[in-house]
Amino acid sequence: MATDKKTLTGYVGFDSITSQIEKKLLKRGFAFNLMAVGRSGLGKSTLVNTIFASHLVDSKGLLKISENGQPIQTTEIQSISHIIEENGVRLKLTITDTPGYGDQVNNDNCWEPVVKYIKDQYSSYLRKELTPTRDRRITDSRVHAVLFFIAPTGHALTPLDIAVMRRISEVANVIPVIAKSDSLTLEERASFKKRIKDEIEFHGIRTFPYADVFVDTEDDGQPLNDDERAERQLINAVRDVIPFAVVGSERNVVVDGKAVRGRRTRWGVINVENEDHCEFVALRNFLTRTHMQDLIDVTAMVHYEGYRTKQLMALKGQSNN
Repeated sequence: MATDKKTLTGYVGFDSITSQIEKKLLKRGFAFNLMAVGRSGLGKSTLVNTIFASHLVDSKGLLKISENGQPIQTTEIQSISHIIEENGVRLKLTITDTPGYGDQVNNDNCWEPVVKYIKDQYSSYLRKELTPTRDRRITDSRVHAVLFFIAPTGHALTPLDIAVMRRISEVANVIPVIAKSDSLTLEERASFKKRIKDEIEFHGIRTFPYADVFVDTEDDGQPLNDDERAERQLINAVRDVIPFAVVGSERNVVVDGKAVRGRRTRWGVINVENEDHCEFVALRNFLTRTHMQDLIDVTAMVHYEGYRTKQLMALKGQSNN
């Protein structure tokens, strides 16, 4: 049924609905769930702390040493939640840290605990959603983004990296990052990024943002407006940068009399917020300033919806037998 667009003859006031929604959302607060996946020793905790400008996760390098003098490795998936606030906006941030894969003698199916954890969050949400007396607002523990840390070898992804990234990308939004990229020269970094991008495309691994998923627009055959065109240009620009070559640091160093977050080496200072040094700012802006809501929406509308459909179809099939 066609819907005609009418011109108002006077001011009605329903344009204030956006401010009404904003007030409710600010009062309720927001939630964002981030997972870090990668081999041990790549600075996963440090980068997360750097992104959110707060000490949220303890570095595994600071954990206890065993009796035989060996560092105690993370062997379980661990989640920790914090409430952080910025300019009146309250965010419940949950960080999920995973064991470094590839540390064992036998690494067959080492991605399974991570995939199982992600699916368990979908299962928990689905159970709450189907409960007859469900909560007015279901607590969302679904993983909205997975930072996938790649070792800065300068060569190529390992077969294990490819296998783990592919399996996780089937159930969650994967964002690949090259960790500790200051160990590469600019030429090595550019070559490494291109090689990784080619391998991701060759193996059919879907990384976020997706070129074919636009949660705020409908493909109705109509030409894009300026906002939609700008959004798609931004997505293409981000896809050109991926994988993000980053450096994390919680320490301040003084550069030209100004304290900046970075690392001092014998060759000079690495300023993590200097875009000539690394792509940390691009990653932070993408993750928090431009695409945080898209990550949440795609998790709900694509990954969770796919899981939900499979589970309900399976239940329907069982009831018919």
